Amino acid sequence: MTAAPTGETPAPDLLYSETEEDLRAAVRALLADRCDAPTVLGRVESDTPYDPRLWQGLAADIGTAGLLVPERLGGQGATHREAAVVLEELGRSVAPVPYLTSAVVATETLLALDVQDGPAAALLGDLAAGRRVAVLAVPFSAARPGAVRPVGVAGDTLEGTVTAVADAPAADVLLVPTTDGLYAVEAGAEGVVVEPLVPLDLTRPLATVTLAAAAGTRLADGASAVRAVERGLLAGAGLLASEQLGLAEWCLTETVRHTRERHQFNRPVGSFQALKHRMAQLWLEIVSARAAARNAADALATASPDTPLAVAVAQAYCSKVAVHAAEECVQLHGGIGMTWEHPAHLYLKRAKADSTAYGSAGHHRETVAEVMELPAP
Repeated sequence: MTAAPTGETPAPDLLYSETEEDLRAAVRALLADRCDAPTVLGRVESDTPYDPRLWQGLAADIGTAGLLVPERLGGQGATHREAAVVLEELGRSVAPVPYLTSAVVATETLLALDVQDGPAAALLGDLAAGRRVAVLAVPFSAARPGAVRPVGVAGDTLEGTVTAVADAPAADVLLVPTTDGLYAVEAGAEGVVVEPLVPLDLTRPLATVTLAAAAGTRLADGASAVRAVERGLLAGAGLLASEQLGLAEWCLTETVRHTRERHQFNRPVGSFQALKHRMAQLWLEIVSARAAARNAADALATASPDTPLAVAVAQAYCSKVAVHAAEECVQLHGGIGMTWEHPAHLYLKRAKADSTAYGSAGHHRETVAEVMELPAP
């Protein structure tokens, strides 16, 4: 690649490296073995959608939980590009694991504190090794720190309630933004109540977290905490686009396969012109979504000054494409697509839930307008 002239931002690299493809192959093989459609359908019907063996294999054995953590803190020292590949594969399987919330959002929040030692560094080491799961205690829809109502601090304890916290039922540690900083709170500690909610997306549980005189470890003061939460939410939104991309790709692949095998009037239904046009249009949208998602991941990986714009563009576009792909998957499967036994409904619910996560598409379009100094839509 030709180097950019001095003072100019380098062109983003949207291609996948050999290392990233090797990582994809390892993750896909693990998911094919332990997270196929019947397995996911069976687990979401139970009270425990998470599979500890799957998380152990993904987070610790392959080492994906520590991709963003520097080697000096016990991680892999990789970048957001590799984490994006993992999320593409998790999106293709709608895997019920807390990767986005723990290995990306919570990890990025802690990394923003620029710690060398202490409780934050120790927690990062545990997260990187897959020994613990941490979740940022903010609503799943939160797009920026200003939209988060901080928990109150009374003496040495925390008091407050946070609703719709994604993956809180799986968390060992909660990172809680408060009125005077960021605290780490043990999920099983006295005074901490995690009450599961009934989510639309059964593969990513939500919960209300209530803190009543709960003890916590202070990790950062007010200003540092705000910056850390902002970085965590930005990374979450940017890499969520890769999950949405993987989801959309599965929906198109599965729909093409089904329409080739399903026959009417002694012909594959996929040969009908109206259906071919719909699938061709969806393919074009997914190609564009891949470019947007890869651009966001590359911008995060290189700490580009255009990162907020790249993330906003990716979310504004990929959310819509994922929902459209899932809707087409359900519709073009006909009657079987409407049944509980077929996994299509899991993808539609995940796409719908993701479309409001870390900011709606409308919010991100407003961000694009703000960054580019254009009239808001």
